[in-house]
Amino acid sequence: MKKQKNTHIFSSYVIGIDYGSDSVRALLVNAETGAEIATSVFEYPRWKKGLYCDSAKNQFRQHPLDYIEGLEFTVKNVLNKKPKIAQQVKAISIDTTGSTPVAVDKTGTPLALLSGFTENSNAMFVLWKDHTAVHESDEINQLCRTWGGIDFTKYSGGIYSSEWFWAKVLHIVREDEKVEQAAYSWVEHCDWLPAMLTGKTDPDQLKRSRCAAGHKALWHKDWNGFPPVDFLIKLDPRLIKVSESLNNNTITADVSIGNLSSEWADRLGLNTSVVVGGGAFDAHVGAVGGEIKPYYISKVIGTSTCDMLIAPNSETKNILVRGICGQVDGSIIPGMEGMEAGQSAFGDIYAWFKKLLMWPIENILASSEIVDVATREKLVAELSSKIIVKLTDEAQKIPVTESGIIALDWMNGRRTPDADQNLKGIISGLTLGSDAPRIFRALVEATAFGSKAIIDRFISEGVRIDGVVALGGVAKKSPFVMQVLADVLNMPIQVVSSEQTCALGATMFAAVVAGIHPDLTEAQNKMGQGFDKTYYPLLESVEKYKLLYNQYFSLGNLIEKNKT
Repeated sequence: MKKQKNTHIFSSYVIGIDYGSDSVRALLVNAETGAEIATSVFEYPRWKKGLYCDSAKNQFRQHPLDYIEGLEFTVKNVLNKKPKIAQQVKAISIDTTGSTPVAVDKTGTPLALLSGFTENSNAMFVLWKDHTAVHESDEINQLCRTWGGIDFTKYSGGIYSSEWFWAKVLHIVREDEKVEQAAYSWVEHCDWLPAMLTGKTDPDQLKRSRCAAGHKALWHKDWNGFPPVDFLIKLDPRLIKVSESLNNNTITADVSIGNLSSEWADRLGLNTSVVVGGGAFDAHVGAVGGEIKPYYISKVIGTSTCDMLIAPNSETKNILVRGICGQVDGSIIPGMEGMEAGQSAFGDIYAWFKKLLMWPIENILASSEIVDVATREKLVAELSSKIIVKLTDEAQKIPVTESGIIALDWMNGRRTPDADQNLKGIISGLTLGSDAPRIFRALVEATAFGSKAIIDRFISEGVRIDGVVALGGVAKKSPFVMQVLADVLNMPIQVVSSEQTCALGATMFAAVVAGIHPDLTEAQNKMGQGFDKTYYPLLESVEKYKLLYNQYFSLGNLIEKNKT
């Protein structure tokens, strides 16, 4: 049930800023009650045009100007909606995608903002889903196992991914000598933005996120921070320069970075008393916004999935979960072990299938001379908006196991369990009677099977799962997908009420940073929005999906053994 909110107007407000893959959202919230006062969304214009990306090479880069313009637009927009509140804003906190690092100069300025680099994709932020560093991640994994010292992947599930910091840095410094020479350091998106807002961008002094460093950059207190020089020099001597600028002390996101600089206070229409919190990744912050509690999986379900779990440190000190995206003290809730897993593609798989079906519409109908230009454009737009809706309507009418189609959800590689970006997706069991709705249903089931593989891994490694909480676009918009997921997992799934749970989580961190609430538990209690729906597994489907899951698992094993 959604919590009833106290409508009394308090004087303390905070802003949460959530940087996603396609857009940035700012949320203005009453810090005492969590009441959402105003929100604003800005789509990245350069990204929307497909600039600096090459999907055939799995290259996805974003220009820092998209981030800066989005920050200014959304914050000013929410304040313009409630102009009397601007001077009552106490704090700002930010979450971003990750690992999304960028090369910076000695002042902490991203190279893409400097003359000579403005159109160089290697000088831009390397988005989380950029997989150009597959070879480099393989090298890191091999060296961790053979160099004779600590296996630095032991707290990262035993496998280092091409989606993460060191692999991406290594790929760029090898590929682009100009960027390598100009870069003084590399900074995560979630660390750069708070530093920029406070004017504390010096890479040597910059405060690094525990969340980002621990999950993506092999940081751990057991080896006093990041991997040492003697390891990195074996990997590539060019990494030594980067290493020298990294501060081994990391911070949790409930810690203040400082106050808004005069420049950014003026640009945003705020004042310099506004406190800026440390950054973290969107899914980790979203788990807080979704009121995560110990041993519950918090699933952010969108283009990909990110699965978060927290447990008391005292209960996990002897557990190392194989094949996940790391376990880090304080990466989600300070004082708790934060564990991360996820799928490299979820909603992206449905979007791929839609794009596949839209190809003749966009390439033949769009140039047809049978209808006029205006009608063509309307037809293309209508078909694009309705195709997934119609596929869903028809797919949910198909009985479980009726089609005989089994798919693997590895169209963008596999994140967890056991990261391997070399893997490819599969659709098997096709016949001449296999139509689009049946294939779509199989793709939906595949994404659910991928989720089950993650939960099964946690359980097999000794981490219990008491429940599942879901947030994100797919969770809010697709009852069909969520019901399939509940049936496959054989667990109830609670869907968070808030439409912008990651941004809400950022406001909770901001409220703690500002001293409005003493800790995140209290912030969650006061500001949480509750849940608006629960999906319960259907017994008749659960048993059938057990059979299909076994087929999915067998197909996956076969593909892995024979991959090239």
